[in-house]
Amino acid sequence: MPVDRGLLKRLGLASPLILAPMASASTPALVAAVANAGGLGSLGTARLAPDEITRAIREFRSLSNQIFNVNLFAPLAVENELAKVENARRLLAPFYRELGLGDPPAVPKPPLFGFEDQLEAVLAERPPIFSFTFNLLPPDAVRRIKATGAYLIGTATTVREARALEAAGVDAIVAQGSEAGGHRGTFMGDFGESQVGLVVLVPAIRRAVSVPVIAAGGIMDVAGVRAALALGADAAQLGTVFLGSPENTAINAPYRATVLDAAEATTVVSRVYSGRYARMIRNRYVAAMLPHMAELPGYPTMGALTQPMIQAAIAQGRGDLVQMLAGQGVARTSAEPAGALVQRLAAELV
Repeated sequence: MPVDRGLLKRLGLASPLILAPMASASTPALVAAVANAGGLGSLGTARLAPDEITRAIREFRSLSNQIFNVNLFAPLAVENELAKVENARRLLAPFYRELGLGDPPAVPKPPLFGFEDQLEAVLAERPPIFSFTFNLLPPDAVRRIKATGAYLIGTATTVREARALEAAGVDAIVAQGSEAGGHRGTFMGDFGESQVGLVVLVPAIRRAVSVPVIAAGGIMDVAGVRAALALGADAAQLGTVFLGSPENTAINAPYRATVLDAAEATTVVSRVYSGRYARMIRNRYVAAMLPHMAELPGYPTMGALTQPMIQAAIAQGRGDLVQMLAGQGVARTSAEPAGALVQRLAAELV
């Protein structure tokens, strides 16, 4: 099949470097620093209310006139899991008491906004690029996004998912290797089968689709970028390497301290915080909850149960209880400014 190699030209990018849209570690200042240095900045807005999305996009535009991407989580069906909610409350109770919080919430409150509300806010601002993960988008959402002229990017963890995304009309696909930090984009088939490393995944997806492929997972330096491009990717998406950047003020103090001193840190894929599988740093809470994953409710219910605990742990400086999403390359995270990092990598690529 014919292959589209025009990603950089189509988007007007000076280099094949893309900031991952980290929903829990993304600020307009970070995104602008990357964009102004010649990379593609990505705003991770999946956790933001509609008015917060509007403010974030407008703040980015006050800092940069470069092209940028806005990312949302595709909608998911929420299951009724009352028995698992009670199991989770029982398992969380000791951590809640330790933090002085009392009992875990009996029934998580439903969110005040949903995907449709977030999408309306994004579309009103007409970003040049829209990306998504966790699922396929509803066909009407694809139509509305395309009607604004936005370039559409989806996330795949398998060849089967990549083919489904292409059939659904995306313009490019992020191939998310098992090394990647943060939530897994898996939406088809068994989760275990989706744990494919980047060296295998990128060439397989490259052969299976005709749209551009963006490699994501464990890329921390110019050698990783070169390897991704050699495997057939059109660009490389980096996230964990930016966790310590000073522009990333979204990251809390225990999280920042851990990633900047992560020589001995190990990462695991679990769903003990949000209910959805994600690669994160193994801390005391993760280690204690890993044996009980089958007893926990799914996303976003589990996330609603753990959120008060996480917020209290942040306030108390408790890295042993805070969620810290990170990829396998986290030991190489530094405090280098984001713009300088992008410029250095771009220069080393020449």
